[in-house]
Amino acid sequence: MKKTFFSLVTAALMALSLNAQDKVTKTVLELGRTDNRTMEHADYIARNIGGRIVGSHMLHHAEDWVIQQFRSWGLDVTVQEAVEIGVGFDRGPWSGRMLSEDGMMLHFGTPAYTAGTRGPQKGRVLLEPKNQWEFDRVKGALKGSWVLLETGPTSGLAIDASPKADSTRAALLAEGKEGTVLMYRQMVDAGVLGFIRPSKLPMQVLYNRAMCFDLTMDNLPKACDILLDEHQFAQIKQKVVDRQDFQLEFDIRNHFFPGPMKYHNILAVIKGTQYPDEYVMMGSHLDAYDIATGSTDDGQGVCVTLEAARLLAAAGAKPKRSIMFCIWTAEEYGLLGSKYFVQNKTIPWNKISNYFNRDGGPLAATSITVPPAMYDDFMKACEPLFDYNPDIPFTVTKREGEPQARPTTAGGSDHAYFAMNGIPAISFRESDIFGYDFIYRDIWHTEDDLYDKLIPAYMEHSAVVQAVTAYGLANLNHLLSRDGLYKD
Repeated sequence: MKKTFFSLVTAALMALSLNAQDKVTKTVLELGRTDNRTMEHADYIARNIGGRIVGSHMLHHAEDWVIQQFRSWGLDVTVQEAVEIGVGFDRGPWSGRMLSEDGMMLHFGTPAYTAGTRGPQKGRVLLEPKNQWEFDRVKGALKGSWVLLETGPTSGLAIDASPKADSTRAALLAEGKEGTVLMYRQMVDAGVLGFIRPSKLPMQVLYNRAMCFDLTMDNLPKACDILLDEHQFAQIKQKVVDRQDFQLEFDIRNHFFPGPMKYHNILAVIKGTQYPDEYVMMGSHLDAYDIATGSTDDGQGVCVTLEAARLLAAAGAKPKRSIMFCIWTAEEYGLLGSKYFVQNKTIPWNKISNYFNRDGGPLAATSITVPPAMYDDFMKACEPLFDYNPDIPFTVTKREGEPQARPTTAGGSDHAYFAMNGIPAISFRESDIFGYDFIYRDIWHTEDDLYDKLIPAYMEHSAVVQAVTAYGLANLNHLLSRDGLYKD
């Protein structure tokens, strides 16, 4: 009799739990249709924050805003210091023009952590001297001049002006070998205003990777590093070759200030009721290059992650397992935030069911491919999505064939250090299902990474997909199986 009684009680409790889960999921789906705020988050990032590189005050502003959002929705928030840089950098306005009868405004950018001008500065233009003889021929004219460097296509990184690079250039020069900007240090010491390199469009403009973490207020860059529209570069070069009389004027407000500047991973949690020390995780990175607003890379990922958290909180989610929403720092400087989280075992690796990363275009999460051992669990977790939006159908696919080897090197995005350490980091397939002709390369680290490149219908849909999937996995009675995840 007692056994029957307890069985009935257990069954009743399970039914209540399933009804509560079903109610939460239905509420998330309904809010996703009627009160989806993904684009409100995107508007704030574009309008009030914009570019936000490590070293800038705007990244601090972005951190504060994200923390405030999570806390306003009732989530537990941990702020994890992950990165420190000795000198800060803020970008101000920039402009340039060619001063001549056929003058024009110049289309250009400068990598972060490179020199600005002392207000508007104008000077003549010279071609790069590529050896000692050419340098000696123009050394008296270099001071106060702009120098054209024909380096070919650029990745957007700053010229390497580190002592190591200077030594390499000096050795090549002494051996009579070819190299990139061999007379760089000699030209800087001669007093050039800056260097101008051609850039394809849309323009990629990144940062001073070689030196930003080694700078002090005593060894700041002196010469500007300008990436100019390749078409204007060709026109200006021809004028120099023809020895025409003209000048270029640049006004570049790149501001350095004393640090240290510290940056953080922001980790928000909906605590699990039965397995609070086990986690389903999702995340995206907050930092972005400052040539544009970083709306797509990775503002869209941050907005989708935030909205997934808000939807679950608004629906009163009380999952069995904890759900963690991770807003990483310093992805663009080498995945530094997520690397710190994983390598320091912030969450024990065996307690992470899966980490979902979003860091691509503003596209729709339309499917997920999983190992056979995970297939039934994902089918159960994602079932509410199968008929959620007929215009953007969602599917779960069982992986066929042998698993791939576990990756041994980092790359791509913040999923990398999870995968390298055998932690499931399976992400959604994202599609341009309506055919909006979105090409990620157009915005990737370029001046076109702007709010108007976002696709609201896709992002709003993806927030719902991530929320429902994470909630479903968090309510399983077990962590996802890792059988067949990797070859090893």
